[in-house]
Amino acid sequence: MTGLYDSFQRPINYLRVSVTDRCNLRCVYCMPVAGVPRLSHEDIMSYEEIRTVVAAAAELGINKVRLTGGEPLVRLGVASLVAMLRQIAAIDDISLTTNGTLLGRYAAELKQAGLDRVNVSLDTLKPDRFKAITRADASLSEVLAGIEAARAVGLNPVKVNMVVMAGINDDEVLDFAARTIDEEWHVRFIEFMPTAGVGDNGLRFVSLVDIKEKLSSLGKLEPCLPAIGNGPARYFKFPGSRGSIGFISPVSQHFCFQCNRLRLTADGKLRPCLLSDEEIDLRTLLRSGASREELKGLIKTAATKKPRCHRLAEGKAPQHRPMTQVGG
Repeated sequence: MTGLYDSFQRPINYLRVSVTDRCNLRCVYCMPVAGVPRLSHEDIMSYEEIRTVVAAAAELGINKVRLTGGEPLVRLGVASLVAMLRQIAAIDDISLTTNGTLLGRYAAELKQAGLDRVNVSLDTLKPDRFKAITRADASLSEVLAGIEAARAVGLNPVKVNMVVMAGINDDEVLDFAARTIDEEWHVRFIEFMPTAGVGDNGLRFVSLVDIKEKLSSLGKLEPCLPAIGNGPARYFKFPGSRGSIGFISPVSQHFCFQCNRLRLTADGKLRPCLLSDEEIDLRTLLRSGASREELKGLIKTAATKKPRCHRLAEGKAPQHRPMTQVGG
């Protein structure tokens, strides 16, 4: 058997790489009210170090990479990292998750560097609510313009991720879904999940069942295959619609049995599971002059430490790092 597998024989072929812990927004489900201490410049992995890790992971079977943050586009020169990763022959898919505020500025440069596609996190279509959810003096119009810019340069399909929260934005589920019918949006509804540092933000969970019930007035959803990607979403569309709807249900119907990913934090820690605090330090090994084989050995160790599933149902959520420091 070739490739990278965990101890439950799940194939691991997907690496999510956080390039920074910094973000120009302070979204309620991602960052604690008080914010987070910023990592120093010396603690953040250089682009060359990230490329070294990805190249080693590629030799083990990783072929898909997603760049995340914080907000990846607040770090200067992200397109140069994309170009560096594009040179790794085994990597056949490079994507990026962004809040979209800077996407209009960088979409063309990212596409030229070799980025395949983007996901945009957007939780409301109402300008005032956008400011409330992001807790920042940010512009919804910039995000919408960024989505259009990404589509125009060919970073397709542009997927729009909406975290659904009771009493905050669940009344907009229909508005987002309607855009998949006429405007070719690809919307993914995501269940809110508890992560470190956001327990006091007053957020309430909406289940996948409830989300689907809200959509029933628009018609019957038909299963469809994703245009690209092999993530956890299950995809549907309304008859005659130009776009699609995806559902990601980490809480009510978890998808751990098919998890295929590892996560590299901005400070060089490899996390086997998003919802576990376990980490393996790659940065120290890298900076001590370790060989490629030693690095690959730690990546293999991380894969074997992936748990069978998360433990949210037991009330056990991660405690040490908020989502902005993990990369989602």
